[in-house]
Amino acid sequence: MSQSYCYTLGSKTYPFRNLAELMAKATPARSGDRLAGVIALSAEERAVAQMTLADIPLKTFLNDVLIPYESDEITRLIIDEHDEKAFAPIAHLTVGDFRNWLLSDHATPSVLASIRMGVTPEMAAAVSKIMRNQDLILVAKKCHVTTAFRNTIGLPGHLSTRLQPNHPTDDVNGIAASILDGLLYGNGDAVIGINPATDNVSQAIKLMNLMSDVIEKYEIPTQSCVLTHVTNTIECIEAGAPVDLVFQSIGGTEATNSSFGFNLNTLAEAQDAALSLRRGNVGNNVMYFETGQGSALSANAHYGLDQQTCEVRAYAVARKFKPLLVNTVVGFIGPEYLFDGKEITRAGLEDHFCGKLLGVPMGCDVCYTNHAEADQNDMDNLLTLLGVAGCSFVMGIPGSDDIMLNYQTTSFHDALYVRRVLGSRPAPEFEHWLTKMQIMKNTDQHILSDSLPPSFMPSLKMLPGGGV
Repeated sequence: MSQSYCYTLGSKTYPFRNLAELMAKATPARSGDRLAGVIALSAEERAVAQMTLADIPLKTFLNDVLIPYESDEITRLIIDEHDEKAFAPIAHLTVGDFRNWLLSDHATPSVLASIRMGVTPEMAAAVSKIMRNQDLILVAKKCHVTTAFRNTIGLPGHLSTRLQPNHPTDDVNGIAASILDGLLYGNGDAVIGINPATDNVSQAIKLMNLMSDVIEKYEIPTQSCVLTHVTNTIECIEAGAPVDLVFQSIGGTEATNSSFGFNLNTLAEAQDAALSLRRGNVGNNVMYFETGQGSALSANAHYGLDQQTCEVRAYAVARKFKPLLVNTVVGFIGPEYLFDGKEITRAGLEDHFCGKLLGVPMGCDVCYTNHAEADQNDMDNLLTLLGVAGCSFVMGIPGSDDIMLNYQTTSFHDALYVRRVLGSRPAPEFEHWLTKMQIMKNTDQHILSDSLPPSFMPSLKMLPGGGV
């Protein structure tokens, strides 16, 4: 049942109509919340909201739900699958106490793993709102989430990459050239994932077969994914296509996901279909989800909540289906939601922290659109901070410019940079393959070989101009 909250500072009392308004006004400033009309009206009001939020017991979030239980299947998922035993060690804490406990030496990686099913998205969102950037990085670093399909993602000290060989016309030669380019930089251990320019079942099957042929020919310990709608992927499976991972963009409210054309039952059907193929040889995490702050607002399905809280609720959906990868495409929706480099950086660190705290294998598309007040230096900063925080994976795209989706992200050499600077390694199975294929001559220092791997030479000659 919704209740009001207030805080008295000196002779002035600040009222907050309900928990949703308190959460929104405690959120660090961003353009999406301003667009939605839920932002704090001043820095003072934001600080008071954060102090008020810090005093809220964590138990409150189990009783004062932000979206009614009866009208939203994600609220029902959050409440019905809450683990009281896992919650017990932190049940006595307020949001402020929870922050202090997370930063303490008592919150070890094993302890954090043991409580994750007791933490609701709203608890995670609330505590993130009163944390500094360094707090988000420190705690996320302690949250270890490991998944597997044909290799192992998320091990401490490892940073994987999605090789994203998009092409504006889905040209097979162009895609193949981008895949080769990425592999030669040591990219692609998280997934080789294509956003199809033409999104239908037949085109998806064509691209699935292309990637499957490449992976099988060179015995690459990785997985492929065509980022088509989940219902298309189900049809691809029924047609006998080589589906490794099932993709879907997800949101934090039932209405958001309805606007995307699916519900939880759809995801369950797709997961069962993918598992039936038994294509993984290291593990059976078969789902790949993407999210982004602002998706619920853009669908007019945010129920007056701030965009970060809606985003974290999407992680409850992800957690339900045990994905291999979850990717927050942090600056993709545009400056209407995250205006500049500072807001994008903050959102990326929030998303990564909240996802990892909830037990989600969190990666980040460190990106921006060309009309945002951001540049590649901002992305370098966020990429480095996420690497420090133990991010599971980032994007690898030729030249950092996706010529099909028309946005700026991280390149193949950006991933090589952060691995060298931080000493992060690819997935262990993939690292072994890089050595075997003579792509890397020194994996400890991430030094590439001086010449093309002999195994790639015959295929390279088959590309247009390859014999020149």
